Amino acid sequence: MSRSSPLAAPDPSSLADASRTPAGGCTGGPVRAPDADLRHEWHGAADAPVVVVLGGISATRHVARSVDDPSPGWWDGVVAPGAGIDTTRWHVLGIDHLDGGRGADGRPLCAVTTADQADELAHLLDRLDVPHVHAIVGASYGGMVALAFGARHAARVGRLIVIGAAHESHPMSTALRVLQRRVVTLGLDTGRARDALAIARGIAMTTYRTADEFATRFTHASHADGLAAAVGDYLAHCGTRWADHCPPERFLALSQSLDTHRVVPESIHVPATLVAIEGDQLVPESQLRELAARFGAPCTLTTLATRCGHDGFLTEPAAIGRLIADALTATPALRGHVDTPHPSTAFAQVVP
Repeated sequence: MSRSSPLAAPDPSSLADASRTPAGGCTGGPVRAPDADLRHEWHGAADAPVVVVLGGISATRHVARSVDDPSPGWWDGVVAPGAGIDTTRWHVLGIDHLDGGRGADGRPLCAVTTADQADELAHLLDRLDVPHVHAIVGASYGGMVALAFGARHAARVGRLIVIGAAHESHPMSTALRVLQRRVVTLGLDTGRARDALAIARGIAMTTYRTADEFATRFTHASHADGLAAAVGDYLAHCGTRWADHCPPERFLALSQSLDTHRVVPESIHVPATLVAIEGDQLVPESQLRELAARFGAPCTLTTLATRCGHDGFLTEPAAIGRLIADALTATPALRGHVDTPHPSTAFAQVVP
C-alpha cells in the first residue's frame, strides 16, 4: 500500500514568486508555499513504526512500487514485503528532496543545505502528526540529511542507518562536482543546458562505479575504437536519461548542497549504524572511520562488499537489505560491542 501526499510542494518554476516564504536556516533559505508539505509517499503498514527512507540526489519519494503506483521505485529490492525494509512491519515514508527553486536565469533561486532538508523533514513530520520515527535510513545524499537530522532533531528519531555518507564532503569529490557544475553553468550560458546536464551526469557516473566494474561491463569491447564507442554510448545514455527529468537548477542546488554539507560528529546523539561501501570513490572508508571514531552516540561501522563502489547500495539489494533489517531491530550497540559480521559484508567496529 502507498499513499502520495495530498499537499505537494510547489512546482520549481513557481518558486520565484515573491509570495513564497523562506524555510530552513540557510541564508536566503529554500522556499516553499506557506502550509505546503514536502512531496511525500507512504508505503506499508499504517499502524506500524515509521521508518523514513532517503536516497541520493536522483531519488524521489517513490521508494518502491505498490498497488497504487506499480511503476518501479528506486529501491524496490529493499523496500517491499519480506525485504530488508519490510513493509508488513514498518510504515515507510519517502520524500522528494528540496531544491533551491528556479531563478530567472535558470540557476537556483537560493542555496539549500542538508540542515535545511533535515528541518523540512521535521516540519513535514509535524504536519503528519508524527512526533517520533523509529529510524531514518539514508543513502548517499540521504545519509548526509540523516546525519543533519540526528544533530538537529535527535529527540525525534530512534536510530540512524547511514549508507555511503559522511560528516563532510571529501575534497576530491568536491573537486569533481565543481567541474560538473561548471559544465552545467556553461550550458546555461550557451543555450545548451540539456547537453551540459548529460555530460555532467556522465562524469558523475565514473565516480559512482569502480574501475573493476567498468572493466567487467566493457569486456566485449576488444579494441580502442570499440571501447571508446561503447563507453561513450553508455555515458551518453545515462546522461540523457538524467537530463530528461532533472532541470539544471535542481542539479546545481543539490550538487552544491553535497559540497556544503558539514555536521560535527560529536553533536549527533542518536545511535547509528554506519555503512561504508567497498571501493567508494566519493565517500572513502577512511571518512566513515573518522565519523565513527568521533560519533556522539553508540555506533557500529560496517563495510558493504561490492564491486560497484558508491552505487553498491543500489546494486546489492539483498546484502544491504539484510544489513538494514538487522540494524532496524537490533538493540543499539554499546561502546566496545562487536557484532557478528554478515556473510555478505566485512564488518569493522571502530568505536572505542
